[in-house]
Amino acid sequence: MNKLAQLDHAHVWHPFTQMRDWLRHEPIVIAEGQGAVLRDVKGKEYLDANSSIWTNLHGHRHPKINAAISRQLKKIAHSSALGFANEPASLLAARLVEAAGAGIYDLRFAICEPKVKVTRKSKIKNRKLEKVFFSDDGSTALEVALKLAYEFSRRARSAACPSALMRKFPPRFLSLDGAYHGDTIGAVSLGHVDLFHQAYGGMLFKTDKVMSPYCYRCPFNKAKPERADAREYRKCHWECVGLVEKKFSAQQKKENPFAAFVFEPLIQGAAGMIPQPAGWLAQTAEIARNYGALLIADEVMTGFGRTGAAKAASGKRQAETLFACPHENVQPDFLCVAKGLTGGYLPMAATLTTQKVFDAFLGEYEEFKTFFHGHSFTGNQLGAAAALASLEILQTEKSVRQRALLQKNLRDELQSLWSLPNVGDIRQVGLVAGVELVKNWRTREPFALRERAGIRVCEAMAQRGVLTRPVGNVIVLLPPYCTTAAQLRKMVSALHAAVAAVFE
Repeated sequence: MNKLAQLDHAHVWHPFTQMRDWLRHEPIVIAEGQGAVLRDVKGKEYLDANSSIWTNLHGHRHPKINAAISRQLKKIAHSSALGFANEPASLLAARLVEAAGAGIYDLRFAICEPKVKVTRKSKIKNRKLEKVFFSDDGSTALEVALKLAYEFSRRARSAACPSALMRKFPPRFLSLDGAYHGDTIGAVSLGHVDLFHQAYGGMLFKTDKVMSPYCYRCPFNKAKPERADAREYRKCHWECVGLVEKKFSAQQKKENPFAAFVFEPLIQGAAGMIPQPAGWLAQTAEIARNYGALLIADEVMTGFGRTGAAKAASGKRQAETLFACPHENVQPDFLCVAKGLTGGYLPMAATLTTQKVFDAFLGEYEEFKTFFHGHSFTGNQLGAAAALASLEILQTEKSVRQRALLQKNLRDELQSLWSLPNVGDIRQVGLVAGVELVKNWRTREPFALRERAGIRVCEAMAQRGVLTRPVGNVIVLLPPYCTTAAQLRKMVSALHAAVAAVFE
């Protein structure tokens, strides 16, 4: 066994990993990367088919990001944001605000699908995102939004509600079944994945959940399985949206309306790459708005071009947007970003919010309205420099064209997987793809987690030179934006061969 692998086995505790299984095999030790290719210490090359856990947008060792970090290193690597400002963080905040405002259309829209047409108009005006709070990762970005929303709602209601009522009914939050928003205590409290979160139940505060629009396994979907994305042939009456309305209404009657609705827009990641049918987000966001709830959008995975270009209501034009919410013309009160923010180089996150939320924390020093929350590396100069370079790359015409072509090629390549009887559903949103493995596609019968179906397939893919990580029985493909057509073909063909080999 390689010396580094021995040291890993001796000392490193890996996240979300059953370490007994890990210690049975020699791990792949990554030594180098270039573009979409990773190389281990033995010289073997692999394709990075999940962008190094959904973070690496432009490929490894991108010259422009490397140069930006190098330039910043010649100035300063880090200084505190507690009491001081710095150049790259100030520039990045302005660029994020600008990017978050792009792609929002007039609030009248039409959602057209086979046999379904929904036309709605929001009664609530979207507020512009103007303020940026920097932190370290996706969990902390959600933690910031959670604390801000909690305290904003408490302060907004305190004038109208007696203090005793406020103590009895603190602000509550609604999120989706299967939600995963990170691993800090607040973020875990927002989550609803029992496998991940149940062990910490005694440490958490209670939040509410509503069903996820999981078309492939929705009890309201009366369609029989077909060889297509379940969203395309579903037969339902938007019961999932009706349940959201019912949940908000029931909470309103308790005289303690939800403070905020927390969601991943367009697709839930760790829940199993569960995509939302067109129109779901627009309708549920409108419901939340009409009940006075704030909107917290977790775009940790979906941000920075991962979900593709958004179409206007007419369908005749597109607007380049770096975020998922504009696809359904939704502007949240809190936009949480991380992962791809620095192009996959450095841990950095941001929570964007409105002037109205910011103003609720303004006061004289002795009033102590300060937001008492912070991180040692908030607004880190190296991270901000990398993020600025990444944003510049993302907004070039070349990058926009590359992403559009890669999205089309991914859709085309995935079609070959329908021939496999153990592929039940193939779900794609932009440059995110999830392939759900089942025992039989005609029955949708799932594999038990103890059968390790997803892990076995990913192990077989690694043997074929492609690295990714499953979410349960769902194989995830999130290629870096620099992935070539030939590399993408290899990723999908390796998946095809691995599924065939594992279940032959």
